[in-house]
Amino acid sequence: MVFEGAGSRVNRGRVADQILEDLRGQILSGALSPGEKLPAERELAVYYGVSGPTIRESIRVLTAIGLVDTRSGSGSVVTAQVEKLIAISIASIVQFEHMGPGDVFGILSVLNAYAAELAAVHASPSEISSFREAAERAAVIETAEQIAADLKRYFLTLAEISHNPLLAAICRFITEVQMGLALDLSGGDVAGWRQITGGLHDKRMSIVDALESQDPARAGEEVRRYHELVIDRVKRLRRAQEKGSDASLVRTLSSWLGAHVTLGNTPRKAG
Repeated sequence: MVFEGAGSRVNRGRVADQILEDLRGQILSGALSPGEKLPAERELAVYYGVSGPTIRESIRVLTAIGLVDTRSGSGSVVTAQVEKLIAISIASIVQFEHMGPGDVFGILSVLNAYAAELAAVHASPSEISSFREAAERAAVIETAEQIAADLKRYFLTLAEISHNPLLAAICRFITEVQMGLALDLSGGDVAGWRQITGGLHDKRMSIVDALESQDPARAGEEVRRYHELVIDRVKRLRRAQEKGSDASLVRTLSSWLGAHVTLGNTPRKAG
């Protein structure tokens, strides 16, 4: 995309917003592709017929929502971080609607069940093999951080082999939230994680077996049963019980999201 001369001048009302939407549209359409460097601020100012500060405000928002990366002295480069866009959007809805962990993780159960149904149809033998390997790695609980990372890898692999990019992206973020919150509620110790996931290896392997049998209905049902057990076990954790009320758990989730998902940063990884 080339910006030259006195191009697309904008109306005077909410100028920065109009420039933001124009640049955003070009990034999402592919006219400005990932890795491409935006023109210098002065070039964009001439192109849109506005001042430098107006351009900086638009670029600042594009940077905050993960569409460009701006570094001092290096200019702005298109990054289009899908993960960041999804993280900010979902976190905002959860916090604004005062949703609790049960609501969010119930949605993850539905999404992962759908991912399993798709994977049973579309995953290749080698992809299912990688999913089995992820399940086997999660069989042993040595540290809280290790099992959180292994379980996350297991479910992220399931999401990836669904071959649905939107589904996979949403599952990745909510899985990150689930693992992060579980680490907090478990106290970060092995005993807490054994309380959550102990004895569930066979059920994870049953999901693998369902995919290998190319049985979508069975795969989806196995995932739903697994999540029901995990959600119930998380609720029974001592720290979850100490919260004492749904309102307290809502605040806990909101606080976790506030600490880990910000406009200036991508979600910090759990585990």
